Amino acid sequence: MVMSRRRFYAEPRMISGSTVDLSPEETHHLVRVLRMKAGDEAFIFDGCGFEYRCRLASLSGDNARLEIIETLGGEVESPVRITLAQALAKGEKFDFIVQKATELGVSAILPLVTDRADVKLDEGGARKRIERWRRVSLEAVKQSGRRRLVEISAPLTLEEFFDAFGADPGPKLVFSERGGGPLAGALGGAGRMASVAAVIGPEGGWSDGELELLGARAASIITLGPRVLRTETAAIAAITLLQHALGDLSN
Repeated sequence: MVMSRRRFYAEPRMISGSTVDLSPEETHHLVRVLRMKAGDEAFIFDGCGFEYRCRLASLSGDNARLEIIETLGGEVESPVRITLAQALAKGEKFDFIVQKATELGVSAILPLVTDRADVKLDEGGARKRIERWRRVSLEAVKQSGRRRLVEISAPLTLEEFFDAFGADPGPKLVFSERGGGPLAGALGGAGRMASVAAVIGPEGGWSDGELELLGARAASIITLGPRVLRTETAAIAAITLLQHALGDLSN
């Protein structure tokens, strides 16, 4: 389903009482792209779960001010926090993964530096890519009707991922083309759970050393069937299956 609402993002600090001030970037889109005028209505979300129906009150230079008409109710976020730990992919593949993962409702995306990944980023390159991924994700949040921003971290190694998220009680599900058990077996009929991590490898698959690390960290190795999937396809399939089993796609 395609969202037809004119939606804009405003940080919570830009919302005061019954008014909202848009950033120069959002104002440019409102005025130059959508050609909105005083009195037109738009929807503003704050990235933390709140959304408002607003009316454009005034324009001054690169600032648009809107009046809040209504605070919207209803829940549009998944009941389960899904973290996608995704191996880096070259070209626009990672952009595509970020976009679709956001649309499907993940809460966080962690880029992974893996042995067989064909992408190497220095500090400057990583910073630029993170900024780009966050922009891609923000546009997907707008399009999909979500109200919370997706957390996107700096790239981590597989070991750093487990060090950072080892204390999280949710299962760490590693999807592999080299065998593994079914997803249903790993979830064990758990029903609703608070969090889960989906770990997706690179085009070249997991190395022997990485599989040893995964075994040592007691990760659950999951198969997505007998066919070899591209990394972006695996990410979409894994998130969809998790949302169906644990989230809100089964409703």
